[in-house]
Amino acid sequence: MFKKFTHEEVSGQNQVKSSVQRKIRQSIADQYPLLEPVLDDLLPKKEPLIVAKCQNHLNLVVINNVPLFFNIRDGPYMPTLRLLHQYPTVMKRVRVDRGAIKFVLSGANIMCPGLTSKGGALEDEVDAEQPVAIHAEGKELALAIGMTKMSTGDIAKINKGIGVDNIHYLNDGLWKTLHLD
Repeated sequence: MFKKFTHEEVSGQNQVKSSVQRKIRQSIADQYPLLEPVLDDLLPKKEPLIVAKCQNHLNLVVINNVPLFFNIRDGPYMPTLRLLHQYPTVMKRVRVDRGAIKFVLSGANIMCPGLTSKGGALEDEVDAEQPVAIHAEGKELALAIGMTKMSTGDIAKINKGIGVDNIHYLNDGLWKTLHLD
């Protein structure tokens, strides 16, 4: 999704009305209840909230020119990896084995066997089409953010095919975008 993301892909940036800002804040608060204590620091009510529209129906939520959250086609909001590294416990997580790390870091989707093998783990019960943090065996911080293709129960039971779509990973275009000007 963000493999070749650059500033040029941003087609427009709009400061949203306060009602839309409240809706976005509430949506993020509902999805990530562990962010509630710091939500006022992340998305201050008095700061202008910018929504940057990009190609492929992608929206970035930007405060002070820093992308914090994104969503695709009005789907669930997901934090950027930089934000997830600051608050590592806010998302449900899955863990891939060591053999999958180089593939995940090159943008590959996560296959079920990489999640169910000895080094992998399905730590939380997650439904299909839900955002998850993708961790690696032996590593502390997340290396990617993805969207489950099937529930974690089905991933363990079927153990074949794509388990998680890789959306945003370390060193992709969004990771390298520190500020949107």
